[in-house]
Amino acid sequence: MSKTFIVETSARHVHVTQEDLETLFGKGAALTKKKDLSQPGQYACEERVEVVGPKKSLANVSILGPVRPATQVELSATDARSIGISAPIRESGDTAGSAGCKLVGPAGEVELKEGVIVAKRHIHLTPADAEELGVKDKEVVYVKVDTEGRKAILGDVVCRVSDKFARAMHIDTDEANAISATPALQGEIFRI
Repeated sequence: MSKTFIVETSARHVHVTQEDLETLFGKGAALTKKKDLSQPGQYACEERVEVVGPKKSLANVSILGPVRPATQVELSATDARSIGISAPIRESGDTAGSAGCKLVGPAGEVELKEGVIVAKRHIHLTPADAEELGVKDKEVVYVKVDTEGRKAILGDVVCRVSDKFARAMHIDTDEANAISATPALQGEIFRI
């Protein structure tokens, strides 16, 4: 088997609770699947919100489904700075003490005291993938990418292992632009 994996660009997005979804889109609101994502059961939704910071806002930000136990906003560092938010680099779900913002939907607004992060680079792996690549859950690795004119070694990449995942690395739009990522880009764990 190949020791490589696809490197996908994860654009700005929001995960919402059912309660916040109903505040933003109305009582009884449900997410409407637009397209499936690479991770099993995950999908981009038709529903979009405005993310409001102290300086300005980002319009038409996608919501990803299904609903989650906590509302979370994932932005690139450039996005966060542009709207006046100092968002920490964190793993998904690690929002304690992170920045806040306001979400605006067609039916209402949600004021988040925390929940805005810049997602840490990570690789989703099944247990079999992790064994094949010689890594463990939460291990931090380097990943080599061979892009035209911008080859790079990315550090601080967290391996996330679960039988619910599909093999793929996720980077944000800032990182994708920095390495001239293409849709079929492959990465490989690099040992120093």
